[in-house]
Amino acid sequence: MAKVVVVTGAGAGVGRSTVDEFARHGYDVALLSRDPTRVHRAAADLEANYGVRALAIPTDVADADAVEAAASRVERELGPIVVWVNVAMATVFAPVSKLTAREFERGTRVTYLGQVHGTMAALARMRTRNRGTIVNVGSALGYRSVPLQSIYCGAKFAVRGFTDALRSEIIHDRLDVHLTMVDLPALNTPQFDWALNKMGRKAQPVAPIYEPEVAARAIFFAATHRRRQVWVGFPTVKAILANRVAPGLIDRYLASAGYEGQLTDEPLGADSPGNLFEPVPGDYGAHGRFGSRSRSGSWEMFTNRHRNAFWVLVGIGLAGVGLFVRKKKGA
Repeated sequence: MAKVVVVTGAGAGVGRSTVDEFARHGYDVALLSRDPTRVHRAAADLEANYGVRALAIPTDVADADAVEAAASRVERELGPIVVWVNVAMATVFAPVSKLTAREFERGTRVTYLGQVHGTMAALARMRTRNRGTIVNVGSALGYRSVPLQSIYCGAKFAVRGFTDALRSEIIHDRLDVHLTMVDLPALNTPQFDWALNKMGRKAQPVAPIYEPEVAARAIFFAATHRRRQVWVGFPTVKAILANRVAPGLIDRYLASAGYEGQLTDEPLGADSPGNLFEPVPGDYGAHGRFGSRSRSGSWEMFTNRHRNAFWVLVGIGLAGVGLFVRKKKGA
């Protein structure tokens, strides 16, 4: 039987890398993204490079009916959906005082409700077969918010709350449907070139920066292993744990560093694009403009993949330390 995966936000960035990763492992892929030209080009690349079936469906995930229609088309043309990955997102770089209610609503509908719509469409089909996997893509910013990204941070917090609530419901209903969440660090994607920006200077991810392939590998791993959650990159781990220990201190630190760290010294052109309400045309792929500063691997993902061996080594190391201490005391 064919393995079928659906990926939202598949036209660029993490979504674009994710469809490559699944196709590389022999999955037939349905690509959901707003820009018809980009998503059809991505589908053609998958078929040419990996010999899989690829179905491009231009879709705005903020539209629940459109997502449901896309899911029905996938099952008609490719077969039962085995994995559904919710990647699509939108953000604005601006303080709350410069945002409009309409911008908040749109960003929330894409980044939060887009994942809700995708999950509901997938679960309705997986429930009847009692199998399948849903991957919701979160962020370190869903645990520790930063200034200038209140729309995105609020939406990622909501995704986390929704995912945890649904996970308990799945357990209650004794469904063999796996729900997992992958929390990502700063990534080298086109987001920083096309997100709506009201700051007058070009945006940038806060270092350390990872290539989108790191995220794609983590998403594939989460989809094919029964992990409740996967944290990618030490900055993600650090942000989540540090916020539990000293949130007030981090509030004050980010009040200054959180502004400058997200902005370059380059002025923003008057004609700079913004993809919040409409897709930005152009030949965008998985990567942004920060390749020279980006990492292609993650130690945290290595330890997650090999966690049993990792903890065995940790145990051996601790036992060795204990033996050494006892010998020193007996000397």
